[in-house]
Amino acid sequence: MADEKGKRKVIDLTDERPVYIVGGGPGGLAVAASLRERGVRAVVLEKSDAVGASWRRHYDRLHLHTTRRLSGLPGLAMPRSFGRWVSRDDMVRYLEKYAEFHELEIVTGVEVSHIEPAGSDWLLHATGGRRLTGRAVVIATGYNHTQALPEWEGQETYTGELLHAGDYRAPGPFEGKDVLVVGVGNTGAEIAVDLVAGGATRVRLAVRTPPHIVRRSTLGWPTQRTGVLVRRLPAFLVDPAARVLSRLSVPDLSAHGLPRPGKGLLKRAREGAIPVQDMGLIQAVRKGSIEPVAAVDSFEGDKVLLADGSTISPDAVIAATGYRRSLEGLVGHLKVLDSRGRPLTRGGRTPKHAPGLYFTGFTNPISGMLREMAIDARKIAKSLS
Repeated sequence: MADEKGKRKVIDLTDERPVYIVGGGPGGLAVAASLRERGVRAVVLEKSDAVGASWRRHYDRLHLHTTRRLSGLPGLAMPRSFGRWVSRDDMVRYLEKYAEFHELEIVTGVEVSHIEPAGSDWLLHATGGRRLTGRAVVIATGYNHTQALPEWEGQETYTGELLHAGDYRAPGPFEGKDVLVVGVGNTGAEIAVDLVAGGATRVRLAVRTPPHIVRRSTLGWPTQRTGVLVRRLPAFLVDPAARVLSRLSVPDLSAHGLPRPGKGLLKRAREGAIPVQDMGLIQAVRKGSIEPVAAVDSFEGDKVLLADGSTISPDAVIAATGYRRSLEGLVGHLKVLDSRGRPLTRGGRTPKHAPGLYFTGFTNPISGMLREMAIDARKIAKSLS
């Protein structure tokens, strides 16, 4: 934090029982900085050897789908030199600078395996037999924590290459190959476009449910700002308008195997299916560079059997099938998760039977995950101070 002359203020962090923050990604760092600003000692526990570990593992071409101005964390704006759509590498640099600028207390190489109440405090069990006691705990282990790879029948017999999208970095290894990308979320769509640009001979995209496709911006107006405006409105008002806008701005790709979705945009978004921002997908599908096909049903040797009964033989399959939060071992015994393993509370609210336990970064709203994590951070800091 800086004063009016731009100099750093020194804050007296006197509480001997710190707030422990589990996870050194943007959500955890934002909470730590917001707490420090209010004079509350916060210690970030990160299992890897550096902050922003998940961002470092993303594919090379990744850029934020949210604008730079609406993606900064509390207390430090992103530099204008990053451009409007921030790259993966710049995002990593920003997180490193953020931790340095706010002088955050971060301990790397420590993984928390179990959390339990200890009177009015919380006890954390961590690597090396550590037992840490804090006045509160903030879980910020991330939305993309553990790769989720479906258990397709016969996949162990597949003779081609099968990998999760989390292990994809660049198209080079797939140049000259026939590749099937499974899943048409933002990650799957962007990897498919990347493969085409990188020289794959054939790229197919397995689609179970047709997505909503939106332009990243229209006439300079970013889609994210629309998401901010409508995020709290009822779906029955937003979805008809979104349907009209879609028909005006996005061509019908039904003839190319990618029909318009039946369910409304906001309704699906609140179920967890965020619209796909067009990063070249529309043009590639129209040109035939990316071929939408039916969902994967099973594997058999070098063949992939699709849900419509057809069979293909790609050289490689990249599964953009999402991630699990994997919070069950950490806090599942506390009855703070829903049936899908997601936290029942977020931001400044804590479960009534688990006061002092906070969560951030486990939703993917249309208004932008980084923006919402910044809001959550301020709410958590206000609650704890």
